[in-house]
Amino acid sequence: MKTSTQRTYLFSSVGVVLLLGLSWWFSPDSTGVIAHEKWKGVCWVGSRSPLLGPELEALKATGADALSQTPFGWQTEKNNPEIRWDTHNENKWWGESSQGIKATFDSSARHGIMNMLKPHLWVRGSWPGEIEMRNEADWEEWFANYRGFILDYALMAEEHQIPMLCVGTELEMTSEREEDWRKVISEIRKVYSGKLIYAANFTEFEHIKFWDALDYIGIQAYFPLSTKTDPTLSDLKSGWKKHLPKIDKVVRKYKKPVMFTEIGYCNTVDAAEEPWVWPNERKEVELSEEMQALCYEAFFETAWKESWMAGVFFWKWYPEGKHRDPDFTPQGKMAEQVMQKYFLAN
Repeated sequence: MKTSTQRTYLFSSVGVVLLLGLSWWFSPDSTGVIAHEKWKGVCWVGSRSPLLGPELEALKATGADALSQTPFGWQTEKNNPEIRWDTHNENKWWGESSQGIKATFDSSARHGIMNMLKPHLWVRGSWPGEIEMRNEADWEEWFANYRGFILDYALMAEEHQIPMLCVGTELEMTSEREEDWRKVISEIRKVYSGKLIYAANFTEFEHIKFWDALDYIGIQAYFPLSTKTDPTLSDLKSGWKKHLPKIDKVVRKYKKPVMFTEIGYCNTVDAAEEPWVWPNERKEVELSEEMQALCYEAFFETAWKESWMAGVFFWKWYPEGKHRDPDFTPQGKMAEQVMQKYFLAN
């Protein structure tokens, strides 16, 4: 017997009406879940100035039908409970402001592109996975501040009718506090009617206990694929096959579909070994469009075909089409051709 959950969203933007269905079904396959949606997305970089028009047309031409928008909050250090944010700050990049988020959503909706709002924390001198308070009082303050931060964006997402909200990204140490996160999710549900997901680091997703409170299992899928100097496509696919059973296990337990809220590879020869390493740390590494493209192909030939796969968001996509070397973006590289090939195939 199949059961289903589905929500249909109606968006009106400058006279254009768009219906988006977000749905998945329980089904008697090996994990118990088959996702009957497969969002083909990118992580959209908030632009410094308003969009001109062709930016989303270029993305749509790749076959993409989804994007994530990433506004930021700021934490001065990993042990400090203070979090600063301002959804209407005139000094931030236009694409991360409330006005920019709405304009990007409206413009992308006209092209049939679904949006996920995915607020991040920027932690000075560290990364969000290392956030750790010194005592219980500081934890209580941190979660009170984080609720304020994410609820502001939940209200924005509800106002703009953005169909999906990511409640947190790579907050590895904080995600050990299950009850605190259940309270956060419960408060979000009170003000936001769309779908919810959490973006767990690839080392974190197996340990999270609150997946049942969300609509999707989200994974920042920077899994290492090979330690070989010059891995082949076969080597990279074998690397994926070592990780997929771990995802299967979590899906089987929680009966939720999966989205790769981020996945990406730099255009360097070592892209498969430690995909999460930032471009600034690869400046002395030999460039290789071929290796980046092989990593993309290995994903599409393995994880993309899984029954539980409800979508992917490639890190990252610049509206202006500009990029540095090395960088994660596939734009103008062989990896973009691979992405387009598979995005347009289904």
